[in-house]
Amino acid sequence: MPVGQVAARPGGGGVGGMVLGGGAAAAAAAVGGDDAVVMQLAAAEGEETVITVNCPDQAGLGCDLCRTILEFGLRITRGDVSTDGHWCFVVFWVVPRSSSIKIRWASLKNRLMSMCPSSYSIPFYPDISQPGPSKFYLLKLLSPDRKGLLHVRFADVTHVLSDLELLIHRVKVSTTPDGRVVDLFFITDGMELLHTKERQEETCSTLMAALGPSISCEVLSAEGFQQGFSSLPPKIAEELFRVELAGSEICSSSLSAELKRVQTATINFDNSLSPAHTLVQIICADQKGLIYDILRTMKDCNIQIFYGRFRSDKKGSVNKGCREVDLFVKQVDGKKVIDPEKQEALQSRLRSEMLHPLRVMIVSRGPDTELLVANPVELSGKGRPRVFYDATLALKALGICIFSAEIGRQAALERQWEVYRFLLDDSKEFPLANSPTNRNRVVDRVRKTLMGCYN
Repeated sequence: MPVGQVAARPGGGGVGGMVLGGGAAAAAAAVGGDDAVVMQLAAAEGEETVITVNCPDQAGLGCDLCRTILEFGLRITRGDVSTDGHWCFVVFWVVPRSSSIKIRWASLKNRLMSMCPSSYSIPFYPDISQPGPSKFYLLKLLSPDRKGLLHVRFADVTHVLSDLELLIHRVKVSTTPDGRVVDLFFITDGMELLHTKERQEETCSTLMAALGPSISCEVLSAEGFQQGFSSLPPKIAEELFRVELAGSEICSSSLSAELKRVQTATINFDNSLSPAHTLVQIICADQKGLIYDILRTMKDCNIQIFYGRFRSDKKGSVNKGCREVDLFVKQVDGKKVIDPEKQEALQSRLRSEMLHPLRVMIVSRGPDTELLVANPVELSGKGRPRVFYDATLALKALGICIFSAEIGRQAALERQWEVYRFLLDDSKEFPLANSPTNRNRVVDRVRKTLMGCYN
């Protein structure tokens, strides 16, 4: 297939939904107009929305697009990516991961548009720069319930904040002299509009609509907030970050038998099909964020993707429940990946990132119980989206209360990790302190939710 062209929609036929961006021509073809991003919304629930991106290329753009799509609660069912190193043409077919997720399509389009370079002379792989710091805000929720929002409706709060593109960094609980509970959320705004009165009012009104009129809400500037984070004890850190790969199987005591059965991957290299590119063929069990994990690994390993196709298994396929990915790639020096040692290193890195992108464990913290969730940070400094939301959703499903939570970063295995620490409230209904069975249930439920088994 020539560079710059993308295959017609699999299965043929058009999509009858509304088009965001483009104009009359875009309504007919889902591509066109002056916008770099065009969306053709699904005509009915369960059908796919088509997202087309047509703009100058830059380092890691495909990874950033997939990360944002994942952040908005969408699943990429299939996709085509093509570039000549200066201009890229990308088509994603997406569906919401859950019917309960309300997708802010206009906001998603604006976010994707902001990622597209406006210059026509973009070096293909410039130095990856660190993102600028975001401004912190303090969201204060006052609850008449002595247990507080963290104990009762924390997952609902994180759901609302996620839909509003507000990112939680730390949560604290305090009690007023009259016995009411104040829940403090230190947050940043993905839209960078929380300094405006309109954005603050939208945030509070949405929260109060979801939580009830008895909740009072206030947004304040968190000037001077220090995102301090106490490092994990060495022994706990070693266990959390340790992972051993044997063949195509993950060998980790923290994985359930069910997850071990599905955690397999096949990665092959073929240098015979193209005189200029190496074909990397991947077959892996489908899970949440898989395409993002593949593309961020390629980005961090300085592997350039010139053409790619993602697809799910078809009915009757021998690879049922798997995702098939074909990528035509080059090294950053423009050469094919021929060296067996380089192939082995890339294969090992891909397998590790695809099969074990998150680490989950429970530890004792004095008399208390703490849930730890960790994910690798991109070289660009970006962490994985929706981890906080998915972890709290899993805990809510088990009826486990959260006393406090914080997010920080820690170096391990020659890279940075984002670590989520949840201090859990023990209860008679679901004891954790002296129950290995219940602890394993928590780890399994959180891991499966993070990997997309429930949403």
